[in-house]
Amino acid sequence: MTFKVLNIAFALPEIFMLAMACIILLAGAFTGKRGASVAYTLSQITLALTAWLIYQSINTAGGLTFDGSYIKDSFSDVLKIAICLVNMVVLLYSTSYLKARDLFKSEYYVLAIFSTLGMMIMVSAYHFLTLYLGLELMSLAMYAMVAMHRDSKEATEAAMKYFILGAIASGMLLYGMSIIYGVTSSLALTDISAAVQAGGLDNTVLSFGLVFLVIGVGFKLGAVPFHMWLPDVYQGSPTAVTLFIATAPKIAAFAMAIRLLVDGLADAFEYWQGMLIMLSVLSMIVGNVIAIAQTNLKRMLAYSTISHIGFILLGILSGTQAGYAGSMFYALVYTLMSLGAFGMIILMSRQGFEADSIDDFKGLGQRNPWFALMMLILMFSMAGIPPLVGFYAKLMVIKAVVDISLISVAVVAVLMSVIGAFYYLRIIKVMYFEKPVTQTALVASVDMKMVFSLNALTVFALGVFPGALLALCASVFA
Repeated sequence: MTFKVLNIAFALPEIFMLAMACIILLAGAFTGKRGASVAYTLSQITLALTAWLIYQSINTAGGLTFDGSYIKDSFSDVLKIAICLVNMVVLLYSTSYLKARDLFKSEYYVLAIFSTLGMMIMVSAYHFLTLYLGLELMSLAMYAMVAMHRDSKEATEAAMKYFILGAIASGMLLYGMSIIYGVTSSLALTDISAAVQAGGLDNTVLSFGLVFLVIGVGFKLGAVPFHMWLPDVYQGSPTAVTLFIATAPKIAAFAMAIRLLVDGLADAFEYWQGMLIMLSVLSMIVGNVIAIAQTNLKRMLAYSTISHIGFILLGILSGTQAGYAGSMFYALVYTLMSLGAFGMIILMSRQGFEADSIDDFKGLGQRNPWFALMMLILMFSMAGIPPLVGFYAKLMVIKAVVDISLISVAVVAVLMSVIGAFYYLRIIKVMYFEKPVTQTALVASVDMKMVFSLNALTVFALGVFPGALLALCASVFA
């Protein structure tokens, strides 16, 4: 098969990242003790240059390439830049944590870059096989990252659970794809969309295939009842790995849901809307209620993630352009808030001490008022308290379901927002109204402190001025 130069140009960021991943792998192997530092520097350069390459091509015409299996559009450009920038911050946050636990190895960065490549492929996939390729590249790298701490029983157990359940979910997704292929005679999303729109298909078989596709998407997002892996993996993984899993992969999973359900099967909306309503409502209820009982902060944030996924699904199930834009806004905002929350855990951690218990935050307002304020901003935003950006995210998706007269679903969402505020406010109570259990100072590099502060202040600024990001998300689906 011959490819035009334009086709290669569309995928230039992915090609560059793949080449750099191989270079980082070799550099880590041949630079001895300096391997991890070299790998870290090259990884940051790779992510920055990839984001720049994508940004440079934003105003150029997009379209399908590689025989309709890959798409370049404004949706993919925005999400891929977000993934690169988020992972740059993730790697910066992670370095001090890894050094303190003898986990500062080049393998972490190699796996992170390969996983990022998988996310980018998922975002631009317009064919079932391309989508699956990106999904597995992302997932296999993350399985290995979870198991990196080989001396930890918790990490090993988390990796086994993640791998086994991930394999089952991949099998479900493949089975759904094979059924859709049997009905439509194609694996390309353009052909599938045209076949469903034309009608004349066996709707029973089509809906049966959709069930398995939704199961696969639900697992990757962490929606109830496919959430069982998420709390154990978040708690058992080294916090640097939890940080990676909790952020950019959610953007990629959101993109997968949009590509499959909206781009490929929009005309089968009546079949998958009901499934997403169930997943959304269950995720909001289970995530918020169980989070109240948690004492481990990482586990609490895992159940918080499940509830946020429920809100993201609200926008998708609305079936409207405004709903899709609201979900995209929510996914980006959630990633930014999660980045800060786990970054704070790493900031407070030190050698021999994991700051992953809620009690570890006691008296932080007295010990370090500035970082307590940053954490307060993040928790208020996650709770959806105005005027922070989390409020606008929830408002957008709830408005989307109200606009299509799903009032009962909107009422559940509002009630769960109120319940969810309880466990976020508990963190603030612990920081400001309880005595510190230790007077140990927070030890972190200057660049990490600065980037974390910028992270939290960005959440605040987006709450005060949400218009630009809202307009960007709306323009993607216009």
